[in-house]
Amino acid sequence: MSGHSKWSTIKHKKALTDAKKSKVFSKIASLITIAAKKGGNPADNPTLRTMIEKAREVNMPKENIERAIKRGAGEIAGAHLEEVAYGAFGPGGAVILITAITDNKNRTLAEIKKILSDHNAKFAELNSIQWMFRREGADWIANNPVKIEDENAKRELEALYNDLDEQQDVSEIYDNIGD
Repeated sequence: MSGHSKWSTIKHKKALTDAKKSKVFSKIASLITIAAKKGGNPADNPTLRTMIEKAREVNMPKENIERAIKRGAGEIAGAHLEEVAYGAFGPGGAVILITAITDNKNRTLAEIKKILSDHNAKFAELNSIQWMFRREGADWIANNPVKIEDENAKRELEALYNDLDEQQDVSEIYDNIGD
């Protein structure tokens, strides 16, 4: 039984679920905003297209998606979100690359330094460790309809991408994403 007022119980449960949805929606909206900086058209921007698909998976309202795209493209004034990267040396000499999306670089830097000091890690200049990391993307092409047998096509794909790995069912293509 819900006690004196069933509506009170429903109201509290709804508040909890709405808070969880809001947290997810704001994270995805910031990712959409960052992706839209490289172009507001999903057909031309694969990162934006992926973020829109993620937003649709969690049932984010269409108006929120469009607003985030417009904010990233510069059509709407709002918080200036940007992606930042920091380097650190963790316990035992482990090298850590930290990427974050923020509207205030100074606050983010202070928070990251605090977290690192709490866990016996040291902040490092980004350029001192960035060379150890490489951003890669992977695509898979199904071999069921057509297997890549033409040698010229293989050479062109290998020239475009870093690595082409043909297996029985799929071909994996690895590529540098860059900055």
